[in-house]
Amino acid sequence: MQVTTLGIDLAKNVFRVHGCDARGKVAVSRSLTRRQLQMFVATLPPCLVGMEACATAHYWAREIKKHGHEVRLMAPQYVRPYVKTNKNDTRDAEAICEAVRRPTMRFVTVKSPAQQDVQALHRVRQQLVKEQTALSNQVRGLLAEYGLVIPRGIAALRPALSKIVAEQDNGLSGLMRELVLDLSERLDRTQQRVRWYNQRIVQLLHHDERCQRLAALPGVGPLTATAVVAAVGNAGDFRSGRELAAYFGLVPRHRASGGRTVMLGISKRGDCYLRTLLVHGARAAIRNLERRRDPRSMWAGRLKARRGANIATVALANKNARVMWALLTRGEKYCAAPHPAPDRAAPDGAEIIRTGN
Repeated sequence: MQVTTLGIDLAKNVFRVHGCDARGKVAVSRSLTRRQLQMFVATLPPCLVGMEACATAHYWAREIKKHGHEVRLMAPQYVRPYVKTNKNDTRDAEAICEAVRRPTMRFVTVKSPAQQDVQALHRVRQQLVKEQTALSNQVRGLLAEYGLVIPRGIAALRPALSKIVAEQDNGLSGLMRELVLDLSERLDRTQQRVRWYNQRIVQLLHHDERCQRLAALPGVGPLTATAVVAAVGNAGDFRSGRELAAYFGLVPRHRASGGRTVMLGISKRGDCYLRTLLVHGARAAIRNLERRRDPRSMWAGRLKARRGANIATVALANKNARVMWALLTRGEKYCAAPHPAPDRAAPDGAEIIRTGN
């Protein structure tokens, strides 16, 4: 029997494969090592290969594609309903093989090495920011036990620490001064690394025309633009801007039954890091509404006055996500001001000008 559909349960060393023929009968079900899996897919006739979008999935998808196979990645929560009885590697591979053949299944786009490089850069920077926050909170808490309270904000911390270490009559012992000095040096090194990563991200922005077009949006900077391009690529796998906003978790949840629909809060699905960047960028844009008199700012100002700053912030982040989809899929440039001869009118008076493709 020739395998037409193959499900692979990924792991570090031992992989489980489950293959079916055109009639759905089991053709192969076995465990393979890393080397055996590479040899197995190389000798297998071209077929449909399904895997869960988990650790190492994008690497294996690229490697398997080299042998002429069609590879599709699926979110693990969409595969779970197809697992029968007890969960084990065999049942997982069988469920993956079953789920990948469903016509309504949603798939994850395979990322290129360049996209993973940018994502890795963001992940390392994010970890450094967490370390910086942890060090800041620790030194503030330790000094508060001695009656030394530092003003809020990372900008006020460094000069305050230098002043505390230099003073001799603030009640700190010699041991405590050494600890504070060591924490201050660690904080300086962490801040220097964060600044280096920020500069590297800005360099990536200047070398990618897609990122530059996204960064023209109010509330979108180098961090958001590069992170979005690394996560979604050209956004062509999303049918509309609303789907991209839903991918970021910026659309409301709802419950519908018996013809009655109840709208809830935003779903908060998808990548928390991307959603955080979009919301924080929108919050910064909301604060500067008075400086801008374009239709988008006027709309956000009216919404802020009617529903509050938080709801207006999320609504603006949602709108930015939809405009991003248009910019990435159509190869167009964003222009906030009205144009004498608009190529296509965008929502709320914003304009998108076609620049290529």
